[in-house]
Amino acid sequence: MPAGHRIETMPDSKSMPRRFLAVLALAALVTGAAMAQDRPQPRLETIELTAGMHLIRAEVAQTAQQQATGMMFRTAMGANEGMLFVNEQAGVRCFWMRNTLIPLSIAFIADDGTIVNIAEMQPRSDDSHCSARPVRFALEMPKGWFARRGIQPGAKLRGPPFRP
Repeated sequence: MPAGHRIETMPDSKSMPRRFLAVLALAALVTGAAMAQDRPQPRLETIELTAGMHLIRAEVAQTAQQQATGMMFRTAMGANEGMLFVNEQAGVRCFWMRNTLIPLSIAFIADDGTIVNIAEMQPRSDDSHCSARPVRFALEMPKGWFARRGIQPGAKLRGPPFRP
């Protein structure tokens, strides 16, 4: 799951109702996110990507809620299935596996589809795995998927979201 959400307090507000409403809004947001994260999310829209001759069917996680839930609580995934996390702006992306039940490999990907770095992630772990530099994309696949195919940083993925 991507990490790094920041909540800012409102500027010096003398209005108690305003503070109260802000606290209520925050509580609703946290409660809604917690409720949505106690089960797997429904399958997301998929796209096809390629890594050399290898075909990948990737679910696309674009919204904050989709990305926050990611692969949590799923018990299996297909050999060539993954989840592509798509962000509007480049940034250092960090993922952890607290409620993820299956081991995953993650590739952090530049705008042109070039793999920046790859990390192996263990299930139910709070260890953070981050991109080596700012990126917009991250692709989670079954653990060892990239290594078994000889795909390393510098390799290029092809597909709709990547710019030539």
